[in-house]
Formats: sequence, C-alpha cells, structure tokens
Amino acid sequence: MAGFMDILGSMMQQGMSQSTGTRMANALGAGGSGGSLSDILGGLAGALGGGQQTAAAPQAGLGGLGNLGGVVGEVLGGLGNNKAALGGLGALAGALLGGGRSSARGAIGGGGLAMLASLAISALRKAGHTPQSTPRALLEPQTAEDQQALEQDAEIIVKAMINAAKADGKIDDDEIQKIVGKLQEDGLSEEEKEFFMTEANKPMDIDAVIASAGRQPEMAAQIYSASLLAIEVDTPAEQQYMQQLAQGLGLDPQVTNHIHQFLGVQ
Repeated sequence: MAGFMDILGSMMQQGMSQSTGTRMANALGAGGSGGSLSDILGGLAGALGGGQQTAAAPQAGLGGLGNLGGVVGEVLGGLGNNKAALGGLGALAGALLGGGRSSARGAIGGGGLAMLASLAISALRKAGHTPQSTPRALLEPQTAEDQQALEQDAEIIVKAMINAAKADGKIDDDEIQKIVGKLQEDGLSEEEKEFFMTEANKPMDIDAVIASAGRQPEMAAQIYSASLLAIEVDTPAEQQYMQQLAQGLGLDPQVTNHIHQFLGVQ
C-alpha cells in the first residue's frame, strides 16, 4: 500500500502551487504576531527538548505549544505536550526553511496534517461552532490502528489537493513532473509514484472529495484548507471550484473566511 503520509510530505515540501509555502508559513504564525519561521522552529525544538534552542533558530524565545503563534499554537496549546504533532510541525517548519530532509517526509506529512487540523478546529470555533471531536492528527497515536487511521486521513488530503489542482481543467504537465521528481528524490516507492500519477491523470471529481469528508465538519474544514494550499485561486475556474467545494462540504462562509484569513488568501 502506498505511504500516504510520505506522499503528503513530499507534496507539501515541493509545493503544489507557488503560494503553498507562504500559506503554510502564515498558518504557523510567520509574518504576523507569531514571529519568523526561524522563531517558530526554535519554539518547537524547545518544547521537544526542554527549552533547548537549535542552530536554525538561536533566538527562538518560544517556550512551548501555547506560544508558537498562529492558529497552530492556539489549538495545540490546549492539548498538552503532544510530541507526535509537535515533532511533525518541527519537520514542516524545517522544510519551509529549506532544511527538510527526504528521510523526514513522513514527519513533514504528519506536521501538515496537524497544521490542517489546527486550522479546522480554530476556524470552526471562531465561527461559533463547537467541534464534534478532536482530529486524529492532534492526538498522540497509541496503536497501529491509530497510525493506520492517520494514513487514511493523509490519503483523503492528498486526493483533495490533487483534485483541486485540476480546477482549471487538468494538472499542468510541468507541475506533475516537478512533484514526481520530488517523489523520486525522496526515495518513494514505485507504488507511491504510480498512485500520484494515476490520481493526477484522473478526471476531476469534486463529488468524491466531498464524500470523503464523511459529513464531519472537522474533516470538511481540513479538506477545504488543503485545497487552498494546492491552487492559487486566481482564476474564475478555481474560484468556482472552491465555492462549490465549500457548499458541498457544508461549510458556512464564516468558517471559510477564517481559513482564508489564517492562510493569507485574499
């Protein structure tokens, strides 16, 4: 079976659009009151290692989950010292700084899931909704079944991002080759590369993406956020796609407006 966490990590590190990295940085708090990415990376390292700073962020000054900045810090701050989510976010921040390693692709994927889950929870809360449950990406996996459930969540997100990239008709061949090249660089298996190519060449199917949310608001908001990471939303076709996606997922405008704000999407 394809390793969907690995695939997601490679996709996020490569970037599905020119704005992917910037939008993830906004979610982590860089560019706003949360400080720079280097600060954030140092805060993550400090929370993991008892306050130790890293060479990548010598002036971090961030003491733990509640002080990371951005919506990620807001949500994780209330979940205790979740080392799995925290380590993944550290890998994601390191990748955005250009220090991500291919061996960390699964951790980057896990960090991406934690970031998307944080966005979802925060957007729902700010829109006046009480989340029905805590997304799995924000909980410490306890069993092999928990880890498998995370892989299933990663599969949903990967498919949603690939589908969104088809909003203008199909994924550009150059973009496909860039991501395939990243998959090869990261040492992903032939099965994983074949999965990506198969999904990229399928016709767009927004109904399948909507159905994958399972009528769960938390997953719906994660799918919407991931889709915003995959496209620029600067063409009528992409704007229409996101509108149809929000409507199909049952997300009210307040929730989607908060997600746009968190990611810095106009």
